[in-house]
Amino acid sequence: MRLSDVLSKAPKRDYTQVDAFLLNKLGNVGQKVDLSVGQVMLNYYCTHCEDLRTFYSKGKLSCIFINKHLISIDCVLVCGCGTNVQIWFLVESENDITSQTPLIRILRRSEQLSDAVKINTSRYGDFSSLLDKAEQAYRAGLGAGAIVYLRKIFEKITIQTANAMGITYAQYEGGNPKNFSNLLQEVDKKCGIIPKEFSSDGYRLFRELSGVVHGEYDESLGLSKFEPLHRLVIGILENVHNSRELEDAKKALGWCKDGEEDT
Repeated sequence: MRLSDVLSKAPKRDYTQVDAFLLNKLGNVGQKVDLSVGQVMLNYYCTHCEDLRTFYSKGKLSCIFINKHLISIDCVLVCGCGTNVQIWFLVESENDITSQTPLIRILRRSEQLSDAVKINTSRYGDFSSLLDKAEQAYRAGLGAGAIVYLRKIFEKITIQTANAMGITYAQYEGGNPKNFSNLLQEVDKKCGIIPKEFSSDGYRLFRELSGVVHGEYDESLGLSKFEPLHRLVIGILENVHNSRELEDAKKALGWCKDGEEDT
């Protein structure tokens, strides 16, 4: 496996053996080395193309040594339309990175996003930008920050749905519900925002997300829990989005609530 193959995938905690790419280099602090490791390819949503596209690295990659176990890599990835995104990687090696068989992993990955480049599509409306921020925090190693954004999404979609359905609830001065458990229960009873696969654990998910706010998580635990928590939050957004699409389709067909056609 080449270094570019690892850089073209989501960061993993396990080390991966790659072909030698810094063989016999001195590895002095601040030493810059050009790399011949192939192209980095990552998927982003291009607002110009209005689609999820594969962005390819442009030009030769280079790295800067921090030490013989840590290097920094900067590159520019370009969409076919010319839209670009700047990416930074912090790559760690378990052994000597200048050896014949370095074992590496991506310790950090950071993107310089813009209005033209997003991590997620616009499918979820305002929630897409919050998902982007959650994933950026996660890739930067900020587990607690990443989960705070997921909690915000869960809370916001619940409140938004409650307001749309005319559900009243006691609020604090800032507008947050005083009893989120009761509100979630009522919203889910009327709208079924929690997917049936974990419908009985809706508030349990919120408690899990809230643990970071109350200092029950450290960064390491937040990072380890991010992916499954992220998937469950995505499940809620998908559930709400699909329900709205189905309602719109029924209205377009002129169907009544009881399944009869309008006359």
